[in-house]
Amino acid sequence: MGRRSILVATGWVATAAIATVIGLGAIRLVGESLTGTPGGVRSEAEIERALAAPEPAPSTSTASAAPGTTGTASAAPGTTGPAPSASSGARRGFATDGGTAVAECGVGGVRLVSWAPAQGYRVRDVDRGPDDDVEVTFQGPTREYELKVRCIGAEPVAVADD
Repeated sequence: MGRRSILVATGWVATAAIATVIGLGAIRLVGESLTGTPGGVRSEAEIERALAAPEPAPSTSTASAAPGTTGTASAAPGTTGPAPSASSGARRGFATDGGTAVAECGVGGVRLVSWAPAQGYRVRDVDRGPDDDVEVTFQGPTREYELKVRCIGAEPVAVADD
């Protein structure tokens, strides 16, 4: 009976070990899909380079029609908006303390390609164009930032309010 007990105990320990390894593997897979950052985490320097790049290629843009919603250049699930036009010209990123935006100059004038409020801010108003000038307003708890962009030559440039 002693030998049989040892075999049963050994079988039970082996089964428990295998079940634990399988369970930990499953938790790791599920955990990464729930808590992982799509595309990884970017540093501030990487974001600045991406905004300054002449030809960023966002797959979608979102518009902010209601307070508290955001427009971004990311392809997050559920985002919608106009696709970049085929006649896209020079693109340039702009940053304020209230948020960031990317604009481009093209045949119809300047247009906002994407915009995103900074943490603690929301998009209050957007005039995305294309037009002679476009603007986005970021509203914070105590301050508001308005970014107005116009094409000078074929280059988008931030301008002061008239």
